[in-house]
Amino acid sequence: MKIAVLMGGPSSEREVSLKSGTAVYKALIELGHDAIQIDLDLKTIVEKLKDFSPDVVFNALHGKPGEDGSVQGLLELMGIPYTGSGILASALTIDKIVTKEFLKQAGIPTPEFLSCTAAQYKKDKEKIQKQIINKLGLPVVIKAPTQGSTIGVYIVRQAGEELAAAIENALKYESRFMAEAYLDGPEITAPVIGNDQPQVLPLIEIVSHTGFYDYEAKYTPGLSEHIIPPRLPEVVISQINSLARQAYTIAGCRGFARIDFIVAQGQYPNIIEINSVPGMTATSLVPDAARAAGLDFPALVQKIIDLALNPETFTFFS
Repeated sequence: MKIAVLMGGPSSEREVSLKSGTAVYKALIELGHDAIQIDLDLKTIVEKLKDFSPDVVFNALHGKPGEDGSVQGLLELMGIPYTGSGILASALTIDKIVTKEFLKQAGIPTPEFLSCTAAQYKKDKEKIQKQIINKLGLPVVIKAPTQGSTIGVYIVRQAGEELAAAIENALKYESRFMAEAYLDGPEITAPVIGNDQPQVLPLIEIVSHTGFYDYEAKYTPGLSEHIIPPRLPEVVISQINSLARQAYTIAGCRGFARIDFIVAQGQYPNIIEINSVPGMTATSLVPDAARAAGLDFPALVQKIIDLALNPETFTFFS
């Protein structure tokens, strides 16, 4: 097939996207497809896609505009099938605040949180900081709500200057921030693959050797460890699998995604976010889980392509 790999783009996750896209491109060539790499440029993307006329697009874009529904909308208007979730699921899951709101509505456990705009915070910084401490306590996690790869995420252990600095740093990325209760427990990720009948791949327990699974720990070999299966009781693993499928289905995800959890006190799973375009680099979690399930990287890429072309779950505007 003719397959265009969309990668790069203008987001803060550009470098990770380029690595994901390159890995996918190499797998597609190995599989015998006629593939090209396209570094997303909003001024030229339409002409490049028209010129190549792909049978399907593999979306390896992380962050905006490739993970928020924008590129998905463009591809649907052009009538080109693409991998991963559609417009609505992408728009919902890129926003951590909106994600947590619909998880709460669905009765799916997620840590307590507060959200605040830059204008609200500027009006009364001390009041907002006190509200955060009073409701969520310390430590507390401050997040830029639409960033990925742990960009704009800060664990705050002290009120005052440390909290203020974390908020100011998060607001450098966008015009609002989220404060989330810090839960002490192992971090587990649940890669999910499928359309109408999603399946959870083997769960992974993430151990960061830096003490925090941040951008550096995620993408530097040797700084983190992926433990399969997680060191958790079977009943907890079963709960995580069930919650991951529920969240994936409720959000309307398709193709593949990754659901991230904190297991409070090693017993109580809480979803912290849903990634609709998870990383596909050499150190990424989804490929690791697929290998544990007996699916090598090229086979995983082919499976994701096949799911994008499934006529029962892929529709265009008529």
